[in-house]
Amino acid sequence: MGLRRRVLAIVAGQLGRPHGLVGRGVAVLLNRGNRQAVAGAVDATAATAGNTVADIGFGGGLGLDLFLGRVGSQGTVYGVEVAEDMLTRARARLATQIAAGQVRLVNGSLTALPLDDNSLDAAISVNTLYFVADLQAACTELARVLRPGGRAVLGIGDPDAMARLPFTAYGFTLRPVADVVAALKKAGFEDVEQRRLADVAIPHHLIVARIAG
Repeated sequence: MGLRRRVLAIVAGQLGRPHGLVGRGVAVLLNRGNRQAVAGAVDATAATAGNTVADIGFGGGLGLDLFLGRVGSQGTVYGVEVAEDMLTRARARLATQIAAGQVRLVNGSLTALPLDDNSLDAAISVNTLYFVADLQAACTELARVLRPGGRAVLGIGDPDAMARLPFTAYGFTLRPVADVVAALKKAGFEDVEQRRLADVAIPHHLIVARIAG
């Protein structure tokens, strides 16, 4: 593998699972680059004070902060992440909120959520589906942990735009939005709505779905 390919593979690997010294910088960049998509996803959940919510694959932790602002001191924000270094970073940064029981951080993935059935009012996962091999399993897990009427918001970069980025050839799975919508409906979600964010560097789609009930 040539130098360029090695560098691109490293970039892709860090985006999927930030780690080490480079991962610290990646966390900052994720918060900055994903700000509009994450903020849009949190807003789309319509979470309110006292709700129990989750950011799955929270990366730099921006979604955790935004959710805390919505659910308040009586709510609970779960952060689910596969990258241990991101969990360690969030534990240090949110130590006060963790001690107060407002934030709970756990290791896990979209296809194996360490959460109880019907335990969440809302969940988001932004720019994580690229690293999920089994889309249907991920949507089924989301349906399992949400309460009846709960909302899930999945954020993905526009597949055509993402395909033009050089590093996405290394470990990214880029799926048509229609495939994500179909998987959500099969898992039991209804009122599936697609929203497009065009005023960002890479156009994004927010797929907002409500669990039946």
